[in-house]
Amino acid sequence: MAENKLAIFASGSGTNAEEFFRYFNHHPFIKIGALLSNNPEAFALKRADNYGIPVNVFSKNSFYKSDETLKYLRIKEISHIVLAGFMWLVPENIIYGYKNRIYNIHPALLPKYGGKGMYGDIVHRAVIENGESYSGITIHYVNNKFDEGKIIFQEKCPVLHDDKPESLAVRIHQLEYAHYPRVIEEVISGKIQ
Repeated sequence: MAENKLAIFASGSGTNAEEFFRYFNHHPFIKIGALLSNNPEAFALKRADNYGIPVNVFSKNSFYKSDETLKYLRIKEISHIVLAGFMWLVPENIIYGYKNRIYNIHPALLPKYGGKGMYGDIVHRAVIENGESYSGITIHYVNNKFDEGKIIFQEKCPVLHDDKPESLAVRIHQLEYAHYPRVIEEVISGKIQ
C-alpha cells in the first residue's frame, strides 16, 4: 500500500494531535507529514516539534483569502487532513482539494450538541444540563458546515448523576484517544467506508 501522509490541524494544547504522532510514529503506510495551526501560541506546535514533525502557522487572512495553506499541503504531499481541536471552519478550496479526506472528532453524539460555538466544556455542560443519559464522541467527514459531515464512527459513555463538565470531559478524552487514530487508520486502509 502506498504511503499516506496526514496533516494534523490543531488550535490548542494538542493532546489528540500527540495521540496521532504516537500512533503513527512507525506505521508501515501512514505518516504524519505536518502539523498546522492558526494559533502561534498553541502547545500542539511544541508537541509536533518534539516528534520532529514540520509545523506551519497561518493567519486568518492567508487561510481564507489565499491558496497558501493548500499549496503548503501539496508541497508536503499531504493525502489526508485530520482536525484535532481545530476551531475554524475549513475553507472551500481545501474542502474541494481534499474531498472526503478531511476528518474531525466532536465531543458529543452528533447530530446533537454540534454546530458553531459547540466545543469542549460548552458541549459537556449542555449535555449535563439537558439530562442526557449518554454522551460520547463522533468522528465524521468535514464539509463546509460545522459538524454536519457524514458520520464515520460513534462511541458512547454514560453521563453520571454527579458529573460536572470537567469529569465528563475526562471520559470523553479517553474515548478520543482510544478511537480517533485507529478509526482514521481504518478509513485510510479501506476497512471503514
